[in-house]
Amino acid sequence: MPSNDARNLLQCAVPTAAAGAVAVAVSGVVAGGKGAVGAAVGAVLAILFMGIGLFVLQWTAKTLPQLFQAMGLMLYMAQLLLLLLFVALFKGTSLFNPKAFAAGIVVATVVWMAAQARAHMKAKLFYIDPDSAKSEKPEKTGPSS
Repeated sequence: MPSNDARNLLQCAVPTAAAGAVAVAVSGVVAGGKGAVGAAVGAVLAILFMGIGLFVLQWTAKTLPQLFQAMGLMLYMAQLLLLLLFVALFKGTSLFNPKAFAAGIVVATVVWMAAQARAHMKAKLFYIDPDSAKSEKPEKTGPSS
C-alpha cells in the first residue's frame, strides 16, 4: 500500500476507533455489558466496511480513473445498504443490545465519513502534472494581439 493510501486510511481509522471507544463506553454505562458488546461489534463492522471501501476506491482511482466518481457513489450506497442489512439481521438478537449495535454503526460511519472528507481536504494533491513542465512548451494558439 503506497504511503499516501496508508496515511489516508490512518487519518480515517484512528478518529473512528476513538469514536467507537466512546460509543462502547456510553453504551456500557447505559445498557450494560451487552450494550458495550453491541457498540463494539457495530464500530468494528463499520470500520471494516469503510476500510475495504476506501481500499477499493483507491484501487479504482489508480486503475480505472474514468469510473472513479461512479464507483464512489455506488460504493457508498452499497456500504450503507450492507450496514443497514446487518442492523436488520441483528435486530432481535440476544447476543448484544441491538440499539447499541445500531448506534455503534451510525457513530462509526458518520465519524469515518467526516474524517475521510477532512483527510481529502487536507491532502496535498497535485492539480497539474509536474512532469509536463519539463516537456516542450506548447505553441501559442488562438488570436494574438
